Amino acid sequence: MGGNKKGGAFGLALSSISAAVAVAGLLFGFFVPYMLATGYLIAVVALMVPLSKQYFLYDALAYLATLILAVVLGATIKIWNLVPFAMFFGLHPLVNALQIRFKINRWIALVVKAVWFDLTLWVGYIVIFNLSGGSSWNENILAFIDKFLPLIICVGGTLVFWLYDFLAFKCQIFINGLVFRIRK
Repeated sequence: MGGNKKGGAFGLALSSISAAVAVAGLLFGFFVPYMLATGYLIAVVALMVPLSKQYFLYDALAYLATLILAVVLGATIKIWNLVPFAMFFGLHPLVNALQIRFKINRWIALVVKAVWFDLTLWVGYIVIFNLSGGSSWNENILAFIDKFLPLIICVGGTLVFWLYDFLAFKCQIFINGLVFRIRK
Protein backbone atom coordinates (compact mmCIF):
# COMPACT_ATOMS: atom_id res chain seq x y z
CA MET A 1 0.00 0.00 0.00
CA GLY A 2 2.92 2.36 0.32
CA GLY A 3 5.08 2.23 3.41
CA ASN A 4 5.90 5.89 3.82
CA LYS A 5 3.69 8.90 4.39
CA LYS A 6 4.33 10.27 0.92
CA GLY A 7 3.27 6.98 -0.69
CA GLY A 8 0.18 6.78 1.51
CA ALA A 9 -0.83 10.33 0.68
CA PHE A 10 -0.26 9.68 -3.01
CA GLY A 11 -2.36 6.50 -2.82
CA LEU A 12 -5.13 8.34 -1.03
CA ALA A 13 -5.04 11.10 -3.64
CA LEU A 14 -5.17 8.58 -6.50
CA SER A 15 -8.07 6.71 -4.93
CA SER A 16 -9.98 9.91 -4.17
CA ILE A 17 -9.64 11.15 -7.72
CA SER A 18 -10.49 7.68 -8.95
CA ALA A 19 -13.67 7.50 -6.88
CA ALA A 20 -14.77 10.99 -7.94
CA VAL A 21 -14.34 10.23 -11.64
CA ALA A 22 -15.98 6.82 -11.24
CA VAL A 23 -19.02 8.35 -9.53
CA ALA A 24 -19.30 11.00 -12.23
CA GLY A 25 -19.13 8.31 -14.91
CA LEU A 26 -21.76 6.16 -13.22
CA LEU A 27 -24.14 9.07 -12.68
CA PHE A 28 -23.67 10.12 -16.30
CA GLY A 29 -24.68 6.63 -17.35
CA PHE A 30 -27.65 6.53 -15.00
CA PHE A 31 -29.12 9.85 -16.08
CA VAL A 32 -28.45 9.39 -19.81
CA PRO A 33 -29.89 5.89 -20.25
CA TYR A 34 -28.34 5.03 -23.61
CA MET A 35 -24.92 5.92 -22.18
CA LEU A 36 -24.97 3.41 -19.29
CA ALA A 37 -22.19 1.28 -20.80
CA THR A 38 -20.09 4.40 -21.33
CA GLY A 39 -20.62 5.38 -17.70
CA TYR A 40 -19.50 1.91 -16.60
CA LEU A 41 -16.44 2.17 -18.82
CA ILE A 42 -15.47 5.55 -17.36
CA ALA A 43 -15.88 4.19 -13.84
CA VAL A 44 -13.89 1.02 -14.55
CA VAL A 45 -11.00 2.97 -16.08
CA ALA A 46 -11.05 5.39 -13.15
CA LEU A 47 -10.81 2.51 -10.68
CA MET A 48 -7.68 1.29 -12.48
CA VAL A 49 -5.72 4.37 -11.41
CA PRO A 50 -4.82 3.33 -7.82
CA LEU A 51 -3.92 -0.14 -9.12
CA SER A 52 -1.25 1.38 -11.33
CA LYS A 53 0.85 1.81 -8.17
CA GLN A 54 -0.41 -1.44 -6.60
CA TYR A 55 -2.52 0.34 -4.01
CA PHE A 56 -4.94 -2.57 -3.61
CA LEU A 57 -6.52 -1.38 -0.37
CA TYR A 58 -6.96 2.15 -1.69
CA ASP A 59 -8.60 0.75 -4.82
CA ALA A 60 -11.03 -1.30 -2.71
CA LEU A 61 -11.85 1.84 -0.72
CA ALA A 62 -12.35 3.80 -3.95
CA TYR A 63 -14.73 1.07 -5.14
CA LEU A 64 -16.74 1.25 -1.89
CA ALA A 65 -16.75 5.05 -1.97
CA THR A 66 -17.93 4.94 -5.58
CA LEU A 67 -20.87 2.72 -4.68
CA ILE A 68 -21.85 4.76 -1.64
CA LEU A 69 -21.53 8.13 -3.38
CA ALA A 70 -23.38 6.89 -6.48
CA VAL A 71 -26.31 5.84 -4.29
CA VAL A 72 -26.26 9.05 -2.25
CA LEU A 73 -26.00 11.28 -5.34
CA GLY A 74 -28.87 9.78 -7.25
CA ALA A 75 -28.43 6.15 -8.21
CA THR A 76 -31.36 5.22 -5.98
CA ILE A 77 -33.66 6.36 -8.80
CA LYS A 78 -32.47 3.42 -10.91
CA ILE A 79 -30.68 1.27 -8.34
CA TRP A 80 -30.95 -1.78 -10.59
CA ASN A 81 -28.46 -0.13 -12.96
CA LEU A 82 -25.87 -0.25 -10.19
CA VAL A 83 -26.15 -4.01 -9.64
CA PRO A 84 -23.87 -5.16 -12.53
CA PHE A 85 -21.27 -2.56 -11.55
CA ALA A 86 -21.39 -3.56 -7.89
CA MET A 87 -21.26 -7.29 -8.69
CA PHE A 88 -18.63 -7.34 -11.41
CA PHE A 89 -17.44 -4.27 -13.27
CA GLY A 90 -16.26 -2.30 -10.24
CA LEU A 91 -14.35 -5.25 -8.81
CA HIS A 92 -12.90 -6.62 -12.05
CA PRO A 93 -9.86 -4.27 -12.20
CA LEU A 94 -8.92 -5.20 -8.63
CA VAL A 95 -9.30 -8.91 -9.32
CA ASN A 96 -7.11 -8.58 -12.43
CA ALA A 97 -4.43 -6.76 -10.45
CA LEU A 98 -4.51 -9.37 -7.70
CA GLN A 99 -4.32 -12.11 -10.32
CA ILE A 100 -1.07 -10.63 -11.58
CA ARG A 101 0.26 -9.86 -8.11
CA PHE A 102 -0.24 -13.41 -6.83
CA LYS A 103 0.68 -15.03 -10.17
CA ILE A 104 -2.58 -16.96 -10.52
CA ASN A 105 -2.75 -19.14 -13.63
CA ARG A 106 -4.36 -17.00 -16.31
CA TRP A 107 -6.48 -19.83 -17.74
CA ILE A 108 -7.93 -20.79 -14.37
CA ALA A 109 -8.54 -17.12 -13.59
CA LEU A 110 -10.17 -16.62 -16.99
CA VAL A 111 -12.61 -19.47 -16.41
CA VAL A 112 -13.49 -18.28 -12.89
CA LYS A 113 -13.95 -14.68 -14.05
CA ALA A 114 -16.04 -15.81 -17.04
CA VAL A 115 -18.40 -17.72 -14.73
CA TRP A 116 -18.53 -14.67 -12.45
CA PHE A 117 -19.35 -12.45 -15.46
CA ASP A 118 -22.04 -14.85 -16.69
CA LEU A 119 -23.59 -14.91 -13.22
CA THR A 120 -23.59 -11.11 -13.21
CA LEU A 121 -25.35 -11.07 -16.58
CA TRP A 122 -27.99 -13.48 -15.28
CA VAL A 123 -28.59 -11.49 -12.09
CA GLY A 124 -28.57 -8.25 -14.08
CA TYR A 125 -31.21 -9.63 -16.44
CA ILE A 126 -33.40 -10.69 -13.52
CA VAL A 127 -33.02 -7.38 -11.72
CA ILE A 128 -33.46 -5.13 -14.74
CA PHE A 129 -36.36 -6.93 -16.38
CA ASN A 130 -38.19 -8.27 -13.33
CA LEU A 131 -37.58 -5.87 -10.48
CA SER A 132 -37.45 -2.63 -12.46
CA GLY A 133 -41.07 -2.90 -13.49
CA GLY A 134 -40.59 -4.92 -16.64
CA SER A 135 -39.78 -3.74 -20.09
CA SER A 136 -41.48 -2.25 -23.08
CA TRP A 137 -39.98 -4.99 -25.24
CA ASN A 138 -42.16 -7.24 -27.35
CA GLU A 139 -43.44 -10.23 -25.36
CA ASN A 140 -42.23 -12.64 -28.08
CA ILE A 141 -38.68 -11.33 -27.77
CA LEU A 142 -38.77 -11.66 -23.98
CA ALA A 143 -40.20 -15.20 -24.23
CA PHE A 144 -37.37 -16.15 -26.61
CA ILE A 145 -34.77 -14.63 -24.30
CA ASP A 146 -36.24 -16.40 -21.25
CA LYS A 147 -36.24 -19.73 -23.08
CA PHE A 148 -32.65 -19.51 -24.28
CA LEU A 149 -31.15 -17.31 -21.54
CA PRO A 150 -28.69 -19.88 -20.17
CA LEU A 151 -27.35 -20.60 -23.66
CA ILE A 152 -27.22 -16.92 -24.61
CA ILE A 153 -25.31 -16.07 -21.44
CA CYS A 154 -22.98 -19.08 -21.46
CA VAL A 155 -21.93 -18.68 -25.09
CA GLY A 156 -22.43 -15.01 -25.89
CA GLY A 157 -21.58 -13.69 -22.44
CA THR A 158 -18.41 -15.75 -22.19
CA LEU A 159 -17.21 -14.64 -25.63
CA VAL A 160 -17.91 -11.01 -24.80
CA PHE A 161 -16.14 -11.44 -21.46
CA TRP A 162 -12.97 -12.84 -23.05
CA LEU A 163 -12.71 -9.76 -25.24
CA TYR A 164 -13.56 -7.48 -22.32
CA ASP A 165 -10.95 -9.10 -20.07
CA PHE A 166 -8.26 -8.85 -22.75
CA LEU A 167 -9.06 -5.17 -23.34
CA ALA A 168 -9.16 -4.51 -19.57
CA PHE A 169 -5.61 -5.83 -19.20
CA LYS A 170 -4.45 -3.66 -22.12
CA CYS A 171 -6.19 -0.64 -20.64
CA GLN A 172 -4.53 -1.26 -17.26
CA ILE A 173 -1.13 -1.30 -18.96
CA PHE A 174 -1.97 2.04 -20.61
CA ILE A 175 -3.13 3.54 -17.28
CA ASN A 176 0.04 2.26 -15.59
CA GLY A 177 2.10 4.16 -18.17
CA LEU A 178 0.14 7.36 -17.66
CA VAL A 179 0.44 7.27 -13.86
CA PHE A 180 4.14 6.41 -14.13
CA ARG A 181 4.64 9.66 -16.03
CA ILE A 182 2.84 11.59 -13.27
CA ARG A 183 5.13 10.37 -10.49
CA LYS A 184 8.31 8.45 -11.11
